[in-house]
Amino acid sequence: MTRSPNVSGRIFSKIGKAISRFGMIAQDDRITVGLSGGKDSVLLLLGLVGLRERSPVRFSLRASMVDITNGECDTGPMEDLCGSLGIPFNRITCPVLEVIRAREEKSPCSLCSKMRAGVLFTDALENGSTTVAMGHNLDDAVETVLLNLFYAGRFRSFHPRSWRSRTGLWLIRPLVFLSSSEITEEIGRLGIELIPPLCPFSRDSKRERIKELVRSLEKEIPDVRSQLLHALMEPYSGDTWS
Repeated sequence: MTRSPNVSGRIFSKIGKAISRFGMIAQDDRITVGLSGGKDSVLLLLGLVGLRERSPVRFSLRASMVDITNGECDTGPMEDLCGSLGIPFNRITCPVLEVIRAREEKSPCSLCSKMRAGVLFTDALENGSTTVAMGHNLDDAVETVLLNLFYAGRFRSFHPRSWRSRTGLWLIRPLVFLSSSEITEEIGRLGIELIPPLCPFSRDSKRERIKELVRSLEKEIPDVRSQLLHALMEPYSGDTWS
């Protein structure tokens, strides 16, 4: 059996904890991993491969990469990685950047995210998957909480495991207990070659402001991310006015 690179026990433990806590994987699941070529999705793939090698729960894996450059991106590093792991790799070319430029989109991040997700889920459905795995991490969850709180007046984030009724697929996010810095450190330790970000547009300004806010808060409250995560996971109805 092809074995995955040796993901550290601490990292693997947090991935396993999330999968167990939210019941993300069941017997005979067929999982499509959304592979962007960045640190999060690569560690997600490595973690799931490692889990499959150890877990008594049987499930299959395949990786799909949505190439938003419509074929101009070099996906070689991801093809090589998947080949070394024995994981089927599928590249889907999609003219996302062309569409954004043509529409002179004011919110390119939002449109790009929706288009990529649509393409990925369609691919997963057409290839018989039951589940799509994506690499959103703890930072993403915390930032989404604050974005919704400050800009929409709601305390909420995405769910670690959610049902997509339009496609009949589950979406899971096994990295939700891992911070971005932990992921960066682990990928550096493993020496995995990544693909540079494909998007030429500036990042979502609101999310960037939230990132800066969290970094600023962290100087005074080192565990601010874990505290927000706790509030998200253990809500108490008596704390609200409703």
